[in-house]
This record gives sequence, structure tokens and C-alpha cells, in this order.
Amino acid sequence: MTEETLEKLAQLLEQDQFELLIPEKMRTESGRISDKASASMDIPLVYLMNDAVESFLVFRNVRMTGEYHSDYQGELQASMTRQDGRFVLVIKQDDTVLTLFFEDLELEVHLYEYAYTGHFWVKDYEYLRQLEYRLAILRDKYDYLGEAYCTEEEIKLAALVEFPPLNYCCYPAVPEKYIVPRENPWIPSEKAIVYMKELAAECEDTSLLKMLEFYRKHPAKFWAKRLAVMLHQTKHSRIVDLLSERLQQATADYPRRFFGDDVERKYQQALERAKQRQRELKSQGIRADLLREEPFTIARDSLNYKLYLMIWKEQKGNRVTEIEEYICE
Repeated sequence: MTEETLEKLAQLLEQDQFELLIPEKMRTESGRISDKASASMDIPLVYLMNDAVESFLVFRNVRMTGEYHSDYQGELQASMTRQDGRFVLVIKQDDTVLTLFFEDLELEVHLYEYAYTGHFWVKDYEYLRQLEYRLAILRDKYDYLGEAYCTEEEIKLAALVEFPPLNYCCYPAVPEKYIVPRENPWIPSEKAIVYMKELAAECEDTSLLKMLEFYRKHPAKFWAKRLAVMLHQTKHSRIVDLLSERLQQATADYPRRFFGDDVERKYQQALERAKQRQRELKSQGIRADLLREEPFTIARDSLNYKLYLMIWKEQKGNRVTEIEEYICE
């Protein structure tokens, strides 16, 4: 057990987060730990879970006693000591107590490709909301796990959560009640603006480049909204496409989640249907991007796997999209 894993455990407990992945057979209906849990085993504690990463703090050779409620939402009380060469962690959920006796605590991380992730929870300019979502989960990976789990390009892209014209201030990917607020989200960082200027220069978008420099000197909410409008105009479309390309390149070496041969077969069947439609649209001169929505690998009891076609259109000088859904069944 390292200082880093202890800090991560403390971080979860401070946030009143403690989601153990205990097999159902190890728990009784009342929530108590069954006698089957008296044998030593490895039990993961969810650390960071999103479309980019599934990470856990794994209690090694752990024995458990007491009561654990996975749906508990209240305040936690925790204490840890050492006893007979093992660590003892006591977790209190209201008036119930769970005790873990374990030998070690290790960080386990699984990284996944997320540049083609699609979640269509909020309508209008969906392609910009997908960018906001992907950048947000990338930044969480960067903040929680560090640079060691990011590519060089991802480290640059992670700064764009500090670019209000593209973050949840202007293009939230989720409804407002689900937004986890960041401190001063309307204040842009110098790093984010510099990176956007680099992209604008590469696209030879002179007017956007000038606006970005003006915004750097005058970082007011009004100008952030003006820039946000520019991002969905067709004349500035190249920079949005370039951002998507950079994400695809940065995550190209990460694997896609795999749920077994049966699910994979259904996925490939749905993929072929979506690709056939994509080819039909292409023959008509219409661009359509393939995106996917997949569950976490631990959610094997509810594998809700979907594919989407994001069909690009133009409307009064703005780029808009139409979404078609393909369910893997």
C-alpha cells in the first residue's frame, strides 16, 4: 500500500463515497455480510468510473464482517488501524458498521477509447455537447489519476474544460441537475486559449484567431457566448472537426470495452446496419459519424449497448445534426 493509494482512499471517504463491488452471493437480503465473506478475497472499491476509465482501489486478501448497504447516500464515518500485521478499516453508515481486514490496497486502472462515445441527453448542436462531454471525462481522468494515464495530446486537450465557449457553460452534455460544477467555470485559462489559438492557426481561421486573442484580453461572459456561437457556424467548422480528430488520435491506442462473444456478435450486427445506412447517406453526399454508447464492464446484468449515426446538416449558416439510433439486440 502506497501513500498514493491511501490518499485516494481518503479522497473517496471525504466525499462520502464508498462503493464496494461485493458479489451478491456474499451478501444477505438484509445487507449483512454473509459467512461466505469470511474467507480472504480481493474486493474492488470504485474509484473513478467514466467512459474513459474504470479504476478501483482493490483490497487484497480482505475479510469482511458486519453490514454494507450499496445504496447508502449519507455521511460516512471511517477509521483505520493496524492489527496483527493487517489493516483494519471500519466504515459506519448511520447505525450500521462494516469492518474490513485486509493486507494491501492497490490501484487498478483500465483505460478505454472514448473519442467515439455518444450520449444524447441534451438536444441542439449535439456534436459540440459530445466534445464537452469527452473533454470533461478526460479532465476527470487527468485530475484523479494524473499525467501518467494520459497521452501528451490528452494533456493538452484536458485544459479545454477551462475554455467556457466549449465547456458546460455553453454546451452542457447533461441536464443542469446532473452537472458537477467546477470552480469559476466562466474564467478561461491562458493554457486553454493558447491551445485554441494553435488550432485556429492550423485551420487558417483568421477571424476566429482574432476573436480568440480579443477574448484572451477581455475574458467576459458576453464574449465567451459570442465565441460559442462561432463554433457552430459552418465557416468555423474546421476547428471543431480538428478537435474531434485530435481526440481520436490521442485515444487511438486505447481498447474498446469487450463484453464477451455473444454481446460482440450483436454489436457487429448493429454496426453493419449502421454502416449500411452510413454508406447510403455518403452516396447522397451526406456525412454521418458513427458513435457508440456502452455500459461499464462491471454492469454485466444490464448491458445496454447502442450505436448512433450523427448525421450532419446545414441550417442558415449553422451546422446541425440529426441522430439515428441502433440498438444492439
